Order: sequence, then structure tokens, then C-alpha cells
Amino acid sequence: MSKNKTFDVVVVGTGVFGAWTAWHLSKRGQRVLLLDAYGIAHARASSGGETRIIRMGYGSDEIYTRWSHHSLGQWKALFAATQQPLFLDTGVLWLAGNDASRLDDSRDMLNKCGIPFEVLGPPQLEERYPQINFADVALGMLEPESGVLLARRAVNAVVNNAVKNGADFQIAQVAQPRARNILDAVKTSAGDRFSADHFVFACGPWLGKVFPELLGTRIFPTRQEIFFFGAPAGDSRFTPSALPTWLFQGEEVYGMPDIESRGLKFARDIHGEIVDPDTQSRIASADEAIWAREYVAWRFPAMKDAPIVETRVCQYENTSHGDFLIDRHPELSNVWLAGGGSGHGFKHGPAFGEYLANQILGGGTVEPRFSLASKAPSRNRTVF
Repeated sequence: MSKNKTFDVVVVGTGVFGAWTAWHLSKRGQRVLLLDAYGIAHARASSGGETRIIRMGYGSDEIYTRWSHHSLGQWKALFAATQQPLFLDTGVLWLAGNDASRLDDSRDMLNKCGIPFEVLGPPQLEERYPQINFADVALGMLEPESGVLLARRAVNAVVNNAVKNGADFQIAQVAQPRARNILDAVKTSAGDRFSADHFVFACGPWLGKVFPELLGTRIFPTRQEIFFFGAPAGDSRFTPSALPTWLFQGEEVYGMPDIESRGLKFARDIHGEIVDPDTQSRIASADEAIWAREYVAWRFPAMKDAPIVETRVCQYENTSHGDFLIDRHPELSNVWLAGGGSGHGFKHGPAFGEYLANQILGGGTVEPRFSLASKAPSRNRTVF
């Protein structure tokens, strides 16, 4: 039997953006329904997987520095309230080659925002982290209070807490909305119909498929391959207590220590090929595995012959510059478009949800960088 229910807000997509939007709305007394075609932080989602970095360094980009710092406080508060230790304060180590300008900009912005950091030269880096080969590294900067979010479980914690606050959650595939001026309801493939005053489509890489004419050329889902290497037996130099999370700006590579004994995580931050999030192969490629083995052997000599113990293929959903998309649909006044994480969005979930909840409820300042109008049909990445 089909259902016809009414809510204040229906949120389509239970990745980190949809989850935190629903959380903030439910905390303010809104009747919220969360819908997702595959489930919470599922294997095909950009919010799926075990770990995500949370760091404050964004060069001279103040809005993301402040949003990340604000979000970390909300993540910690949620984890404390739910008694789930899903943040690991590994610290985040930035590494720069001869061009350290972006790192210098980050240092200035962290100073401005009152966020602690430590600048390390090559001798200090080599003394503190002898397991890393610092060839071609001219400067390092450590964010001691940053670290890693246990992503899939963290999103589940947000949704479960939102449900505890009165929100509803249901696995359901929503049909492409078709309306003029205002959307009265969404329909599911099971025949259910859900009415609401507002609808949020936080569909990540599926946004272009849900709104093909509007977003098909403005959201770019790219294939991203991730590798985990097993540390040598009896070697504790790669545990979170000995090795920070790190990012090498010039090489656009990042990695994490051996969290929960799953292996050292390595990946490129370079955007891959454009893919379909429903159908792309989730098997890592032989070419990328060769790159990963060679890179790990170079940067971490003790890992030269380490086995690949796990791989993962996910996707970014990139906008033209890397800025988020948080805006009304231009033709449907009660429909909100929310996405464009662009590979850096997960950490910002709390601030993103708070901003969107404010917009829906008629408060808060509008940030032009998040507008649909600012999203071009070509890519020129400026946010890292």
C-alpha cells in the first residue's frame, strides 16, 4: 500500500550534507524526512568509506578555514553526546616543496583565525618522523588539533541522532521531480508520495542525474582510487600515535596512518575520469596500483614491499571551482540544491547543514560563492 505523508522538509540523500541538514532542522523542531536510494553513507556514496581528513588549512581561503574549525567543534560535540569516539586527533602534516606559498597563506590564515599550528623545517621533520623520506620537501606545517573522522560511522551517528530528535528515515528511490514554480511532493519508485513545504536534494554525484538539464554540465563526478598498504609485522612506526595524517601540496597526494589496523591509506587528490556513480567499476585499476606501490616505496622506504591489503573506488562530485553548491532551484522556489563537495566537503558537514537550515528557515547571510550562478560548465579548480 502506498503512503502519502506530509513533512516540513524532505531531504533526499543521506550523505554528510543531507544528514547534517536534517540534523539541524530537526533540532529546530522541523518535521524532517530523510530519503536515500541505497542507505546511509552506502558503498557508492561520496560519504561512504571508513575515514576522511578534517583539516583547517585552506591557503588564504577564510570561509573554508572557519567552516572547518566550526565543524570540528560540532563533530566533537555530537560524538561526546552519543558516546562514540569517531574523531582521531592524529594531527595533520602539510608538506611543501620549493613553492611553499600556499602553505604560507595557510599559516597566515590560521594565525588570523586563532588556530594552532607548528612550522617544521627539514631537520625537524626528519628527526620527528624518520619513517618518511622527505626528499624535495622544503617546509612542513603541523595542525596538532586536526585529524581523521571515521566517516561512514560518523554519518550514521548524525542520522541516528536526527531520528532521535524526531526525524524519519527511509530507504527509497525518488523519481525525478517534475513541476512548475513549486514542488508539492516527491514520489518514490515504490509508489509512495511525500509532501513538504521544502525539499532538499543533497544527492552528491547524482545531482546531475536528478536534474540533468540544470546540473548535468555543472556537477562533475570523477573516479578516485584509494589504496591501503599493510605495515611490516611488529612495526609500530605507522600507527596513529607515531605518524600523522599528511598532505603533500605540490604532488597532490595525501595519506593516513594505519587506522584500526586497516593499513596505511594513500590516494591522489588529482581529479580522475568522469564517471556514473551508479555503474562505474569499484575495482581499482592496475595502473593506479603501480603508481601507489612506487610512491609508497619512495616516501616510506620501510613499506617498499608492503602488500596492498585493501582498495576502494569512490568519486568526488566536483563543481567548476570546488566551491559548494547551496542554492534554490531557479524554477522551483521550495527546492534546494545541496552538494558539490569536490573532494574536500566531508569535514564541513556540520557547517554546511547549519547554513542550509538557516536559508530554509529564512535566516543567515547568503554566500555568493555557493550560488548556482557561480557554477560553470567547465572545470578550473581553485579550492584545495
